[in-house]
Amino acid sequence: MLGNAYERKLARQGFKLIAGVDEVGRGPLAGPIVAAAVILPLKFSLPGLNDSKKLTAKARERLYGEIKRIALAIGLAMVNHRMIDRINIGRANLLVLKQAVKKLKIAPEYLMVDGGRNRIDDSIAQIGISGGDRKCASIAAASIIAKVTRDRLMIKYHAKYPLYGFNKHMGYGTKEHLKKLKAHGPCPIHRRSFAPLN
Repeated sequence: MLGNAYERKLARQGFKLIAGVDEVGRGPLAGPIVAAAVILPLKFSLPGLNDSKKLTAKARERLYGEIKRIALAIGLAMVNHRMIDRINIGRANLLVLKQAVKKLKIAPEYLMVDGGRNRIDDSIAQIGISGGDRKCASIAAASIIAKVTRDRLMIKYHAKYPLYGFNKHMGYGTKEHLKKLKAHGPCPIHRRSFAPLN
């Protein structure tokens, strides 16, 4: 289980409501970017907690349910493909992180954001942690909530646009996806600002 050393260190400084923040879907050619902010209790048990990318789909689903059950608050936000094309992926990334924090039902006292340079434009004390989803329990929990939410959405999109195999690659630019794009052209949820679509 991923430890909560970062959270414990902040708790010793007097911070109790600490949110981990992470996003999923920065790189795909289709679909939204999804972010989650998660406030965990200072004492918890989440066996197997890790960066969502290091877990199987089955393990992510199990942990998703556990995180939903024990979290003090979860904020979830999404920026769709049209907004990504309009404002660019870098801005969309910061926007979705900020929105996820605003959706928390409890105001956090401190934010731990995945990515050393990710700084949410907000009045809340925060730190950007490079590789935070591999080091910090709250950020790992946020990565799982965001990943499961986005994957479920891409599976729904697969039912609507079955030619592209979104249920397998989740919109990422795999060989199979690029082959389908060449054969069928883009569908309505493809990001037109991304190579090879632009």
